[in-house]
Amino acid sequence: QVHLVESGGGSVQAGGSLRLSCAASGYSYSGYCMGWFRQAPGKEREGVATIDTNGITAYADSVKGRFTISKDNAESTLYLQMNSLKPEDTAMYYCARGARYCIDLRPWRFNYWGQGTQVTVSS
Repeated sequence: QVHLVESGGGSVQAGGSLRLSCAASGYSYSGYCMGWFRQAPGKEREGVATIDTNGITAYADSVKGRFTISKDNAESTLYLQMNSLKPEDTAMYYCARGARYCIDLRPWRFNYWGQGTQVTVSS
């Protein structure tokens, strides 16, 4: 059974940094597209970043140059390093597993989700 558990969220001031982690289990971790998504109150869930089986990454325009997605296949863990955080980055952040290949950042392409970790950025 696929199981994804996020951690690392918290409250920071604008300009600060956080590193999110997502521990995966229940499947062959290295063989799938993985992604980070976020959802702010009253807004739709949006894609933040994806990483494919070859380590190729893609980012939403709003986070390019500030966020970095990475993974440790040996530890079956996905990461999101978030720097220069802004109040508009405040949201619940989710990791998710998609298909064998990453296509785009649309959430409906991902079929396994974690419970989320809250990130709050104050001005």
